[in-house]
Amino acid sequence: MELFLVVFGALFSIMNPLGTVPVFVGLTEELSKKERSVTAFWTAIDVLVILVLSFFAGQYILSFFGISLNALKIAGGLIITSSGFALLTGKFREHKGMKRKKVQEDIHTRDAISLTPLAIPMLAGPGTISLLITYNQEFVLTSEILIIVGAILLATLAIYIILKSAYFIVRFLGASGINALSRIIGFIVIAIGVEYIISSVVDILTLIKG
Repeated sequence: MELFLVVFGALFSIMNPLGTVPVFVGLTEELSKKERSVTAFWTAIDVLVILVLSFFAGQYILSFFGISLNALKIAGGLIITSSGFALLTGKFREHKGMKRKKVQEDIHTRDAISLTPLAIPMLAGPGTISLLITYNQEFVLTSEILIIVGAILLATLAIYIILKSAYFIVRFLGASGINALSRIIGFIVIAIGVEYIISSVVDILTLIKG
């Protein structure tokens, strides 16, 4: 249960579906309620596919490029930390390459927005992918793998529920409420990134001393 909560908490914090709510609302304001639900559903499915592929194909990606686990953890930690700072400073959209002007252009030019920009890069970005590749290397027992897959499923279910309820969340919390929650989540994300960097540095120093 502890592993499940840790993985789910890390995924939810780094993906930050609440921070994606304003973008989702902006991109779907001309759609019907049913079309919004369908978009939310396919966004969650796209994220699920990306996360599962990242987790199970992680070892092959590392082997192909000759990347060590510690190098990946440091790089991933830096990306995760920068995402946290973006949330903390209210620059999440800019960090994800989603400036308001581009969002407005996408409303009129995109037929399908579930894969991009919603699934990639808003939700399943480099930080999330590197985190799952790290988990793939650290947890190898069948029971651990099943727990992580379960956490991934719950995280994507949460994304679907949040995006499906996006308009209600905006009315209930307002822009200030969403920003406040994003800043709190941003602090947690920074801590996760720093923890990954520290653990990697400790492992490297241990290897050097040994």
